[in-house]
Amino acid sequence: MTETAITRWAVLIEYDGTDFVGWQRQKDGVSVQTLVEAAASRIASGHPVSSITAGRTDSGVHAAGLVVHLDFPAHTNFRSHQVRDGLSFHLKPHRVVVLDAAPVSLDWSARFSATWRRYRYTIINRPSRPALMEGRAWHVKRPISIELMQEGANRMLGTHDFSSFRASACQANSPIRTLDELSIRRDGELVFIETQARSFLHHQVRNMVGSLMMVGTKQWAPDRITQALEARDRRAAGQTAPSEGLCFLAVGYPDDPFVRKN
Repeated sequence: MTETAITRWAVLIEYDGTDFVGWQRQKDGVSVQTLVEAAASRIASGHPVSSITAGRTDSGVHAAGLVVHLDFPAHTNFRSHQVRDGLSFHLKPHRVVVLDAAPVSLDWSARFSATWRRYRYTIINRPSRPALMEGRAWHVKRPISIELMQEGANRMLGTHDFSSFRASACQANSPIRTLDELSIRRDGELVFIETQARSFLHHQVRNMVGSLMMVGTKQWAPDRITQALEARDRRAAGQTAPSEGLCFLAVGYPDDPFVRKN
């Protein structure tokens, strides 16, 4: 589809990642990308529709506000509610829903126009295994000190070489990233870790959480986080936290397409 023959839409989606191999299309298993593009093709009278996302989530990772842009044939003449509701209808019975849709210019990109991404990781901290939170949180039995976790987290704020916290399969050209926020809070049995940056390395958030859990449960001193950063070696950091506790919360743009202008 040539650039002049398309019309671009930004869509805001949420999904339960439990049953998916992640956002990106894979050889085996069901991906969110495959489902969204198939639903888009249905409302475009069978024409193929391509997608670009603001962030690729791994298998089992959830999303509360992932942004995707879709390139429809230029002859389509949709209104926002038609794109939103039409996609959501054709995504049934999968647990993927379109929350909003807005037309954007062809030079706008869900990925490259983004200025920040935000994630939340959830831990359920109690002796008993979760029932209602199964598939939504990492179950940690040991008592957790969020004060110690925050002390460790503060060492990762700012610009660092995050080689110790990237997956071996990470394809990023540079391990340098800048964390704008890494905050810890507790609500009863639940511990929430929220982080925001322009971009993240593959598995960076889950690897940071795995190390912070070691600090919070007093298996590591907070200084161990600094040592891990300085080592620039994945073996120096903690385990990769399970995927089910991670949720892509939001993505920011200088000109948010979903903010309605008066």
